[in-house]
Amino acid sequence: MLKENDDFFLKRDFLTDTAVVLLGFKTLIDITKTRLVLQKYVESIISQVKSSEDLWGLIGEIKEDDTKKAISSIFEGKLIIKIENTNQYIIMEPVSKMLSRSIEAPSNENVIQGPLTSFTEDIDTNIGLIRKQNTSNALRVISYSAGEDQKRKLSLVYIDGNADKELVDKININIKKNIDLDISNLQGLSKMLGFSSWDTVSKFNTTELPLYTSQFLKKGRIILFVDQMPFALILPSLLWDMFSIDDDMNFPLPIMIVIRALRILGVLVTLVCPGLYVALVAVNPEVLQIDLALTVAKSREGVPYPALVEVILMLIILELILEASVRLPKTIGPTITMVGGIILGQAAVQASLVSNLLIIILAATTIANSTIVGIQNAVSIRLFKYAIVILAAIFGLLGLVAGLVLISAYLGGLNTFGKSYLYLNIKRNENNNG
Repeated sequence: MLKENDDFFLKRDFLTDTAVVLLGFKTLIDITKTRLVLQKYVESIISQVKSSEDLWGLIGEIKEDDTKKAISSIFEGKLIIKIENTNQYIIMEPVSKMLSRSIEAPSNENVIQGPLTSFTEDIDTNIGLIRKQNTSNALRVISYSAGEDQKRKLSLVYIDGNADKELVDKININIKKNIDLDISNLQGLSKMLGFSSWDTVSKFNTTELPLYTSQFLKKGRIILFVDQMPFALILPSLLWDMFSIDDDMNFPLPIMIVIRALRILGVLVTLVCPGLYVALVAVNPEVLQIDLALTVAKSREGVPYPALVEVILMLIILELILEASVRLPKTIGPTITMVGGIILGQAAVQASLVSNLLIIILAATTIANSTIVGIQNAVSIRLFKYAIVILAAIFGLLGLVAGLVLISAYLGGLNTFGKSYLYLNIKRNENNNG
């Protein structure tokens, strides 16, 4: 079954004068170190065991006549020790090749005051970082092997007594019920947990920082780790998470309040400004003072299409610039997007394709959107503003207000296993400034 894999090895060896065969992948297992460790371990315990069965049990997990399990274990990087002239084999944890990167500083999140460590692709390393941050004896870790063709380790972490037991049970039930689903991406993990694929707001809050993850655990949240994903998934995600991070509490209380108020203002600016421009220019110009109305009209002089088309066109161009900045190499991405944005905006204004005022509004909108905590939250807000722009183009200021009401109603209807998205904190009896 494995003969077409050139990195597969099958070596005959002896353990306490018993002939065995070692099987595994040399790209996953350090064969030399594993054999050395195995021989030394057997020599150290041989005098303490009464039979060979006891010896095999101390080396690893004993199996009989289960070829499927053996093949699956080999692909997971385990060492199979086949005992000759028997139908038994042992699954052993070998000395693995160094295939994971070391613990490094975070690359996607900035820490102002706090430890500069981030999660890696190795799930055991990530859980170890959490245990180092949180030494509570109530910390619980439940692990699963999910997937049918491609097994992937999934771990559930929570603090017993802080986390809602009913929430933990519901997550466990859903994982066990859909254990064969692929979880190589967050859409697959969402299906496993029974979430709708059409939710525009992510049910997960993600972070690559062990410090933030530890703080979420203390607040009663549940953490999911998936092997090969270098970040933690926090359940449930709440509205307040896009305004609050624990790093804020390193500042004096008045400054912390101002910082969080700025983030709330940033969300409102992102949602309201493009729609407000369309409503005041195209539907309700009488709301403006005469001087301001004349200034706005002069800035749009020569623009050949309605305000809605103008706004949608520039918003799409901004989305393209943002997407390009993510995909381009880090060495040239910032330069190309900055030069492209400046040249494109200046050329569009000089060609009378868009107004000066709209360029200012969209620049402020993009900056305000960047104040939101969490990339998944920022993307959701970027999507909502299009609905407000369209309603504002049809109904004016009334449509803008209606759009805000509809978005608020939609957010109010969201829940994760019965926990509302609008909770400030799911932990009971917590009364502090955080």
